[in-house]
Amino acid sequence: MILIYKTPQPDPLAGTNDPIIFPTSTTPPQIETQSAYTATPQIISFEISPTNTLSPNDNTPFLYYAQSGDMLSAIAHRFNVKNEAEIISDADLTKTTLIDAGVLLVIPNRINEATTPNIQIMPDAEVVYSPSALDFDIEEYVKSQNGYLSTYRDYLGSEGWIDGYAAIQKLAIENSINPRLLLAILEFEARWVRGEPIDLLHTDFAMGFNDYRYKGLSVQLTWAINNMSIAYYGWRAGTITHLEFPDGTKLRLDPRLNAGTVAIQYLFSKLHSQSQWAQIIDPNNGFPAVYTEMFGDPWSRAKLVDPLFPAALNQPPLVFPFEAGVKWSFTGGPHNGWGILNPNIYGVSHSVYSAIDFAPAAEKTGCIPTNTWVTASAPGLVVRSENGVVMIDLDGDGYEQTGWNLLYLHLATKDRIPVGTYVETNDKLGHASCEGGVSTGTHLHFARKYNGEWVTADGPLPFVLNGWRVVSGEAPYKGTMIRGDETITSDLQGQAWSIIIREADE
Repeated sequence: MILIYKTPQPDPLAGTNDPIIFPTSTTPPQIETQSAYTATPQIISFEISPTNTLSPNDNTPFLYYAQSGDMLSAIAHRFNVKNEAEIISDADLTKTTLIDAGVLLVIPNRINEATTPNIQIMPDAEVVYSPSALDFDIEEYVKSQNGYLSTYRDYLGSEGWIDGYAAIQKLAIENSINPRLLLAILEFEARWVRGEPIDLLHTDFAMGFNDYRYKGLSVQLTWAINNMSIAYYGWRAGTITHLEFPDGTKLRLDPRLNAGTVAIQYLFSKLHSQSQWAQIIDPNNGFPAVYTEMFGDPWSRAKLVDPLFPAALNQPPLVFPFEAGVKWSFTGGPHNGWGILNPNIYGVSHSVYSAIDFAPAAEKTGCIPTNTWVTASAPGLVVRSENGVVMIDLDGDGYEQTGWNLLYLHLATKDRIPVGTYVETNDKLGHASCEGGVSTGTHLHFARKYNGEWVTADGPLPFVLNGWRVVSGEAPYKGTMIRGDETITSDLQGQAWSIIIREADE
């Protein structure tokens, strides 16, 4: 049993000769019009006919135009192609960098199961905290709507009581998630923004995720953000190919979707039955319609900032984030860039492995104060310095939603560099500690963002420091750094094989 909606909306990146997974001859049943806010939408369903799936013997290839952020290995996984060499293009696909947006790929047809509709419902730029949200004033918008959120206050153990709009801002900037998206989801699921909560459940559990560990606005939205991040970055990496609904049924994602669309579809598949989900993703009457009603056309905004990853993008030169001649250890290979996910709740243990860890040499383990300095890996402007975080904006425009940005986490309050300071490479930023987030020992957590999107440490835009390239291991925190025939292996205990003594820069 599967729900199919055929909406006459062109895929902005689809070729006119693309094979059609859902033939236009398929006509869905008539659906009674209802409010987008209905807490329990009417359940509708109909059987799939054999023509709704591609035949395994159908040799018609896909003509796919690469999207911003695409890499060959991920595309192969999405299209169920085992051998990447079978994907053909006039472009050079042997490069390890991202494929430029718009490049035509001819991909063997190996999809032999029903998929979601090939309809993109949300651009990537409206999911991550990208340049498209630079002009958005969260406080002004929330107060203008005069809904429950405008007077709501949330309690955060680390900061005490904060206003609802401030909670949205904090979640958006720390997780690099678009604040418009958070508000739209909150309104769609619970009617918090423009009205009052739809029921008692959604007053305490705004996302409808009824788990006592997730009571309250910030933790409910954190749950939603984590799920969207799993899908968004999983689609980027090719590790997410299916949706799984609360009853255990699965549905393959159309391989031509974009990461932003997959993030939205994935979140709602965790909250609703497949029949309800099908109504929610309908561009004309579901969540996309509510989003447009609240904030205007997201695709028009996205066009002003796309592509998020421009052609021929490379990481700027970076040096190790500590002083030359001082002993440090590579204690963490690629792992979560931000946030801690519980695999017992989410079913997976990561969203995007964008961060690496370093720890200064110490005689004792644990959260021990150190006078060793963390230093700037590149010149830029300090745009955040609070709660253990220093964020350096490398393009110096004052916004961490644009260009390259470097996250330094677990910097102690003592001697931490203030906001507004322009730094040069090797300038002192502060001392490693356990402040900010959860930590069992003094260390530095180091990650990159580009145009608001966390950048995978071991991917087509590799993390390279003083010529050392980061390589993932078989599990989070495992990994190596390689330069020529030299290798440094990560170790949580800082043992000999993980030691780095940075050489003086040439």
